[in-house]
Amino acid sequence: MPDDETGQLSVEALRQMADDRVRLIAITHVPTNGGLVNPAAEIGAVARDVGALYLLDACQSVGQMPINVNEIGCDLLSVTGRKYLRGPRGTGLLYVRRSVLDQLEPPLLDLHAAEWVAPDRYVLRDDARRFENWESNVAAKLGLGTAIDYALGWGMEAIWARVASMAESLREALGALPGVAVRDQGVVRCGIVSFTVDGVDLTAVRDSLRAQKINVSISPSEYTLIDMQARGLPNVVRASVHYYNTEEEIARFCVALADLLP
Repeated sequence: MPDDETGQLSVEALRQMADDRVRLIAITHVPTNGGLVNPAAEIGAVARDVGALYLLDACQSVGQMPINVNEIGCDLLSVTGRKYLRGPRGTGLLYVRRSVLDQLEPPLLDLHAAEWVAPDRYVLRDDARRFENWESNVAAKLGLGTAIDYALGWGMEAIWARVASMAESLREALGALPGVAVRDQGVVRCGIVSFTVDGVDLTAVRDSLRAQKINVSISPSEYTLIDMQARGLPNVVRASVHYYNTEEEIARFCVALADLLP
């Protein structure tokens, strides 16, 4: 249900579709292939109006912008540690609102998620740790906690202001290069900057930039098939800025990219 002009989810279209038959509304806060930020709080209001559970995939947004589950109104929120939080790969978080726990049962149970109280009966934990497994990488979890503390130490409002500003500077600089098209959509845009280059294989763009110690990645169409097909994009280059990046790095990035243009 994307809006044709902004690319973000249309709250009005969702409101027209949602009724008391809807049991779950699940959205991605920030898609992987562009800079748009979906209107999570407005969608949360729709979910509350129809009595549906609300799951927010915040893997790309936590760590680069302030997130308040009460303001958003989500019942569940999933997070990947390795992205903007800068934590270890293989870590993540799941927030579950306590009031909906009784409606949810984990797909797998062990002696951590539940207590075996009789030969034919078990009792689930009364908190969100019912979704955890007993075996886990403790060192990685400690690393994730340190990454969260580090981000909070800088302050999420300050991080978001810096990230959003740097991303817009990069978009403006990329848009000034001949043959380069910025592919980001959305009323609010984040630190993920996606673009294409006319007449140049994007894999060659990525590899050439990496050789100059400039890290970008390729988002192929199969990552977000419906959106990419609708926009006629086989793939895009993704450049993610963070608060530690500098204006000088953006300038060097654009000079290196300009040298690749036909």
